[in-house]
Amino acid sequence: MIPVNEPLFISNEKKYLAKCIDSGWISSEGPFIKEFEEKFSSYIGKKYGITVSSGTAALEVAIGSLGIKPGDEVIIPTFTIISCATAVLAYGGTPVFVDSEPETWNINVNKIEEKITKKTKAIIIVHIYGHPCDMDSIIKIAKKYNLKIIEDAAEVHGAEYKGRKCGSFGDVSCFSFYANKIISCGEGGMVLTDNKKYKERAEMLRNLGFEKKKRFYHHILARNYRMTNLQAAIGVAQLKNIKKLIKIKKENAQKYTERLKGIKGLQLPVEKEWAKNVYWMYGIVLNESTGFNAENFAMKLIKEGIATRPFFYPLHLQPVLKKFIKAGGKYPIAERIAKQGLYLPSGLGLKDWQIKKVCETIRKLLK
Repeated sequence: MIPVNEPLFISNEKKYLAKCIDSGWISSEGPFIKEFEEKFSSYIGKKYGITVSSGTAALEVAIGSLGIKPGDEVIIPTFTIISCATAVLAYGGTPVFVDSEPETWNINVNKIEEKITKKTKAIIIVHIYGHPCDMDSIIKIAKKYNLKIIEDAAEVHGAEYKGRKCGSFGDVSCFSFYANKIISCGEGGMVLTDNKKYKERAEMLRNLGFEKKKRFYHHILARNYRMTNLQAAIGVAQLKNIKKLIKIKKENAQKYTERLKGIKGLQLPVEKEWAKNVYWMYGIVLNESTGFNAENFAMKLIKEGIATRPFFYPLHLQPVLKKFIKAGGKYPIAERIAKQGLYLPSGLGLKDWQIKKVCETIRKLLK
C-alpha cells in the first residue's frame, strides 16, 4: 500500500529526544520549548512564538487572545477543517462562512465583504493545501472594516506570498505540527504574533490561566494546551531541514504534474505568479464528465494499493454545526470540490516509483 503520508526524520531528532530524557526535561518547562518558539517565529518573521499542544489549540488560543466574545462574528472559509469553527464557538462567537475560489480552493476574497456586519470582529483565512491566499485583498478588507486577521498557516510551512512567508501577515497566526505537516512533532502547534498583549494573553490561555506573579490564582478560564519539551526537541531538529523538506514537496508535486497533465477531466493544483506553493498535499479535482466522484474514485485507487484522503467537507453542511450557524447562503464551489476532490499520496518519504504507479493508475482509470 502506498500511504497518503509519511514523515521524514533526517536530522537530530533522536539525539535531541535522548537529551530530553537524559536531562529529565520532558515537560513543558524544558529548554527546547523556548528554542523552538524563537527559531520558528524568526523563520516566519514574527516577534513572538507561543507553543501549544496542537493546531486546534493554536486556533483557540489565537481567538481568545484577540478577545472574541459571545455575539461576535468571525468570517471563515467553509472549505476548511472544523477546528476553525469550533475555535470560534469555544468563545461564544458565531462563524460566518464564505465560499471557495475555484483554482486555489482558498477563501474567495470577492465574497467576503457581503458577509460583513456590525458584529464582525475578525477573519480567519486558511492557506489551503500549500497555496497562499490573496493576502493584499484580505488585508485591504480588514483595514476597511477594522477587522483582525487570524492566519491559519497550518498547511503552508515555508510558503510565500509575494516573497513574504505565510504566517507573517496575521494579527495572530496559527501553525500545526501534526504528523502529516511539513515540520512535524507528532502533535503540536504554535501561535505567532507581533503584539505583546496578544502574546501574554496567549501564554496564559495555553497554561490554565496561571498568573505570572501569583501561581494558582486565576482571573480567566483557560485550558492546558502546553507543548512538551520532547515535542519541541523534534520541532527544533525538523526546522533545521525545512528547506530540504520543502524541496522534496515541490519536486514530488512537479513529478505528479508532469505525469498527470493532459488527462481529460482532471484539475491539478496551481501556483499563482505571486505565490510560492509548498504543495503540502497534492490535490486533484475530477470533472463530473469522468463518471467519478472523489469517493468512488478513491475506492478504485485503494484496490490498486493507493491510499488517498478526501477533501474537506464544507462546514456549512456539518450536522454538528447547524444549530450554531446562520441559515442561508450558497457555497457551490466548496460543495463541488468537496464532492469531486481528493489528495494523492504526498508524504515526504514518497518514492519516485510510487508517484509513477499512482499516475499510471489514474491515467488508466480515466482513459
